[in-house]
Amino acid sequence: MSDRLHETRDTNYLIKRFTAVLAIVTGFFHLINVGGIVVVSDMTLRAVHVMAMLAIMFLNIPERKIPFSRNIFLFRVLGFAASLTAGIYILIRWRAIIESGGVTNSLDTYMGMLMVALLLLCSWISIGKVLTIVISIFLLYPFVGPYLGGILQNRAFSIDRTFSFIYASTQGIYGIPISVSASYIVMFCIYGAFLNEFGAGGFLFKLSESLTARLTAATAKTAIVFSALIGMISGSAAGNVAIAGTIAIPMMKKRGYSATEAGAIEAVAATGGQIMPPIMGAAAFIMAEMIGVSYAEIMKAAAIPAALYFLSLIFIVHLTAQKDNIDINQNSQDNIRVSAVLKEGWYFALPIIMLLVMLVMGFSPFKSAYYSIFALLLVYIIAKRDINKNFIKRILEAIRKGVIDTVPIAVACAASGIIVSIINMTGIGNKLTNLIVAISDGRLFIALILTMIASIILGMGLPTTAVYLVVATVVAPALTNMGLPMLTAHMFVFFFGCISTITPPVALASYVAAGVAEAEVSDVGWTAFRYGIVSFLIPFMFVYGPTLLMQGSWTAVLFSVSMAIIGIYMVAVSIVGSWRSQLVPAVYRAVLFLAGVLLVNEGLLTDAIGLVSGGLVFILIRAKERTAA
Repeated sequence: MSDRLHETRDTNYLIKRFTAVLAIVTGFFHLINVGGIVVVSDMTLRAVHVMAMLAIMFLNIPERKIPFSRNIFLFRVLGFAASLTAGIYILIRWRAIIESGGVTNSLDTYMGMLMVALLLLCSWISIGKVLTIVISIFLLYPFVGPYLGGILQNRAFSIDRTFSFIYASTQGIYGIPISVSASYIVMFCIYGAFLNEFGAGGFLFKLSESLTARLTAATAKTAIVFSALIGMISGSAAGNVAIAGTIAIPMMKKRGYSATEAGAIEAVAATGGQIMPPIMGAAAFIMAEMIGVSYAEIMKAAAIPAALYFLSLIFIVHLTAQKDNIDINQNSQDNIRVSAVLKEGWYFALPIIMLLVMLVMGFSPFKSAYYSIFALLLVYIIAKRDINKNFIKRILEAIRKGVIDTVPIAVACAASGIIVSIINMTGIGNKLTNLIVAISDGRLFIALILTMIASIILGMGLPTTAVYLVVATVVAPALTNMGLPMLTAHMFVFFFGCISTITPPVALASYVAAGVAEAEVSDVGWTAFRYGIVSFLIPFMFVYGPTLLMQGSWTAVLFSVSMAIIGIYMVAVSIVGSWRSQLVPAVYRAVLFLAGVLLVNEGLLTDAIGLVSGGLVFILIRAKERTAA
């Protein structure tokens, strides 16, 4: 028995070592391709990327999901071999298929079926059953379409046509989503891993702490700023919670916040990391490719909505601290100055600033990340003056970790490519677009509500990347057909895909935060939803007020931002139910909420009504306070 256990552990160790080597080799391949040392075609890059990600996925199956045994060893080996087989085959065949004008054979179909099966299996293991079920439903549509009635009825497609289109065309598995994963996403995951491996996490936390040290609710505001900054290292809300929450949540609890409040604050803050430039969630890079604009344009459009998102949470924690008399400013000599933090960790700031400057100058995101990695290593060497074996090990570990972090995103992108291919092949996207237009009767507001609901429902079981791809392909065209600019429509979808992680009943960021805070999941979920209620208004704000996406003159932008800030402050007071440490009556809270919404809705009349009604409430509260004094 002991010999068998020892043998199993040895096998497990060897597989982990082999997986690490494969991940490092894959990372080097992507780095030298971006650097221009080894240049390959787009299709070759995509095929190698999918093959490597699936192979690593099977070798690196978490033991908590499938206990390691002889059977799982066989499962790993077969999955690894099948991934290589399907990947190598398309590497050999793709050029001949293109040169023949898309003519495929039976073997292409069988390989397509194998690749689809692998992706369904990987998505089930690494992402969850919901994405697998959604893909399966779409896969059935080409075959059951003739038997459906109404708008969903479609002509039949053969098995050969369906699986060869999914596998052997650039509109399926090897389409735009996996192209973005193979270029943008993998580079930024490696970049984030380099920042983390060389200590950027500690620097960003100290910087956050120094920026908020002398403020009311300093601990909660540190968590918010830290989560916004940590979004540059982790591209997912759950990942942000795992990194920032382990530090910030215990700190908030120690300063008087309940476990539920601390978890909710961190969940909302971590979710915002996906919409905060310069490094946003993976779906933002896909958006840039899908709508044909530069990533710099996406950053520009997201800047004000992201700032309003975090500002609303800062208002809420500030008012909560005053209401509960916790985390009140203490002028401690232990407070760290910003200058001291920057002096100690300047070599982290420079590469991040360089990345931002290059993006604004128009460099591609992956080139910007590539050169920023080398800038980080250079300034680290200058600052530390220490190059040894440990330095090399940290570089290899950063590459390994970056590739491992890419795997679930790449699986989601490749699996979502199946959905996109079915939509393109059958034309179901146009039918669903027409259906949305018909249900909404051509009224934009109703279409926006339907889009919001679809994004939130899908977000209950899908990662943000998959949510965005599905809704952007099916629903966004309906919004653009109603006259909404393409960037605005896709930003609307992206925003709701992100905040679905704090929307009960299934709220992934809240789940992780509740675990760290040792609180009830449902309590954290609903509290996070309440704290993040402003985030549900922001997308409607920039739809009806495009100046918030920096579309318009600077005077118009500044005026809209000013009104929006006042509006979200009123909504924050309404949510917390306290102002200047005074409880606000329910009627006043309702008026403030409505006034805030009116200010959020761009227009001189609504702004005037919102300012007058909200201002009147504050005057009445202030008068009551003076009377009581």
